[in-house]
Amino acid sequence: MKQKLVWILWPSFVTAIAMEGIVFSIFDPFDLTVLGIPLEEHHLAAYTIGFFIFWAFAATSSALTLFFQKPNSEVNNFCVVPSAAVKPLEDDIDARHNP
Repeated sequence: MKQKLVWILWPSFVTAIAMEGIVFSIFDPFDLTVLGIPLEEHHLAAYTIGFFIFWAFAATSSALTLFFQKPNSEVNNFCVVPSAAVKPLEDDIDARHNP
């Protein structure tokens, strides 16, 4: 469980750092407003909140990637039938066309 948490949080942390640099090099917190209130005095809060929002989105993406990599048997307890027990499809097609 600890390793999966690291697989989710570390890449999302690095991604959040990159997004923070990209977004706030384009948008200055002094120019941003929240509900009509300018963030002139609270630009550090804008950086911090933005970082945690970016981290949350990236962590969600990493968690979904980790979830979708699970095999069917682990996700929904699906029992995989051994291939020897399944009749090949080609035999059915040949039997219908060549009586």
